[in-house]
Amino acid sequence: ANEIAFDLSLVAPQLPPFPCPDGHTEMSYLRQLVARGAQHRYGEKPAESNEDLSLRARAWRTIDHELEIIETLGFAGYFLVVWDIVRFCTEQGILCQGRGSAANSAVCFSLGITKADAVSLGLLFERFLSPERDGPPDIDIDIESGRREEVIQYVYARHGRHHAAQVANVITYRSRSAVRDMARALGHRPDQQDSWSKQVDAWGTVAITATQRDHDIPDLVLEMAAEVEHMPRHLGIHSGGMVMCDRPIIEVCPVEWGRMANRSVLQWDKDDCAAAGLVKFDLLGLGMLSALHNAVDLIEEFRGVRVDLATIPQEDDVYAMLCRADTVGVFQIESRAQMATLPRLKPRRFYDLVVEVALIRPGPIQGGSVHPYIRRRNGQEPVTYLHPLLENSLGKTLGVPLFQEQLMQMAIDVAGFTPSQADELRQAMGSKRSQSRMLKLSERLYAGMAERGIVGDVADLIFTKMSAFASYGFPESHSVSFAYLVYSSAWIKLHEPAVFCASLLNAQPMGFWAPHSLVQDAKRHGVVVRSVDINASRADATLEECGESTGGLAVRLGVGSVRGLSSAVAREVETHRPF
Repeated sequence: ANEIAFDLSLVAPQLPPFPCPDGHTEMSYLRQLVARGAQHRYGEKPAESNEDLSLRARAWRTIDHELEIIETLGFAGYFLVVWDIVRFCTEQGILCQGRGSAANSAVCFSLGITKADAVSLGLLFERFLSPERDGPPDIDIDIESGRREEVIQYVYARHGRHHAAQVANVITYRSRSAVRDMARALGHRPDQQDSWSKQVDAWGTVAITATQRDHDIPDLVLEMAAEVEHMPRHLGIHSGGMVMCDRPIIEVCPVEWGRMANRSVLQWDKDDCAAAGLVKFDLLGLGMLSALHNAVDLIEEFRGVRVDLATIPQEDDVYAMLCRADTVGVFQIESRAQMATLPRLKPRRFYDLVVEVALIRPGPIQGGSVHPYIRRRNGQEPVTYLHPLLENSLGKTLGVPLFQEQLMQMAIDVAGFTPSQADELRQAMGSKRSQSRMLKLSERLYAGMAERGIVGDVADLIFTKMSAFASYGFPESHSVSFAYLVYSSAWIKLHEPAVFCASLLNAQPMGFWAPHSLVQDAKRHGVVVRSVDINASRADATLEECGESTGGLAVRLGVGSVRGLSSAVAREVETHRPF
């Protein structure tokens, strides 16, 4: 079997070579771009070695360390491809930001890929990339959803249709679709197919439905549906995954045309692509970025000022609004659970938003982190640590572990792990646990703790808490990236409620609340909302001068908000008005 087995690494492609200026290799060009960006972010590189405590010196040391690892692993081209996509977005006026573990990188911050300063926030680069990790780093790019297609087509044009394609999703049979398709295969009428599929338990399996008596689905249909349940039904397109390689992609994987125009799609899903060594980039649509862009454009049109979201000030009034849980429409903190938490958490600075984004998640809720943190935050419970060495890693979250990066820092502080070893521990303790790796790393962890005088019950308790926390911890870098959007959307809601409402309406569908709820919230804030007028409305919601409305601007609903009216017809109405 070993002799005839086919090793997928034999077909593993590389990224297409990045077109660099004359005289540059990919690595030298990356160094030049990073140096230019770092000078803008942090200032000139210190000439004297004795300047070691300043942010500038720490940043440049971190950048040199990261570039060394990038060069060792041969990933310069990967970073250049991502930088090029972000550059295109910036030049075309498309809002985007890198998120996920990429926010742990000072190189990504210097290149403008992420908005989070990893050095100031003390984020660990090895959570993003380390010599021990398999495969390339993972950089997700959030792009305003209304213009994501422009970016996708740019990637096709830049790297060639034959060298780039989107990743497929394998859609499998669920209980209802299995019953419907098997009924069709057996020749039953369409109305019967629909009727029977609605009788299926939507949250259970076909087998559960078969044991119930409140249906009239034929036994043969149920029997065949149970056989195909969870089997592949058809291919879809991954929400944002694209792959690129240095040879025609058809030589590695079969490709087909997608149903959307100018989309070519692999016949493999993301796991198959990873197994074959294809490098994937995630270009994800984010509705809030569209809403923020809409808001910036409306403020410029009606106020004559171009707001730069990167430089909006931190204001007490914004945080006071958040403490009141006045957050309908605000990114990530508009759900009922978030709104119930905000008055208890009382956010007063940016890092409080980072915590809030991470706190109300299934993992921390199930792990019992929410109430201890809030009690400590409000002085109702003392801040304690299992051992003094844990204060460095858990101090900013009051002794309650929330972030994956904290688990890594705990291993560094209490057991002397290197950052790479700490990331290896995080992966071993994560959702895909390996017992052999866990045993090996736990022995190393206990040995390191013993060297620092941590033994017995305390050592066992630290290991137990780390193991439990690893399965639900949220990436701090991810939370930081989202927190910038939380504050930006809250700032606009406070200062320009009419603009905020119109922007959200024009970015639908998105968020937690329906358009009707967004309109009612705007009215509660004193904004006048005017109904659709065939002679006054545009295709999308817009603003009109109104002295009675908060801020002097009223929202005029767009023709496109009329149910059953297509966007194309709405544009026609706008073009040919007045009638």
